Amino acid sequence: MIKWPITYTDYNGVEYTEDFYFNLNRAEVMEMQLNANGALEEYLQQIVDDHDGPKIAEFYRTLILKSYGKKSPDGRRFIKSAAISEEFQQTEAYVNLYMELLNDTEKIKKFTEGVMPKVDTDQDKPSLENHMNVL
Repeated sequence: MIKWPITYTDYNGVEYTEDFYFNLNRAEVMEMQLNANGALEEYLQQIVDDHDGPKIAEFYRTLILKSYGKKSPDGRRFIKSAAISEEFQQTEAYVNLYMELLNDTEKIKKFTEGVMPKVDTDQDKPSLENHMNVL
């Protein structure tokens, strides 16, 4: 999980600096891996190598919105939903974060590393071959 302070001006002209939270759990990363046929890192490297601006922008838009959430008061849950993501996307805080990340490779690296769960074992790597017999 990463806490990212964002300064923005709302639509009433009031400036705020707030902390926003972003996190992907191991299951969410597994789903992203499976959607990329087990090659998420390779896909990302390919679109970077190809200088495919639209795909890079879409990937990071998805990463921001998929990882955004709100911590429960007791800290036991990280609450996410389509409505929470949409609400965030409708703010200048989202716009400022998106522009900040797409214009600074060091910040995008820090953000990406911050939202990704710590993986220490091979148990978190998807293996499509293990499931082919089931299908």
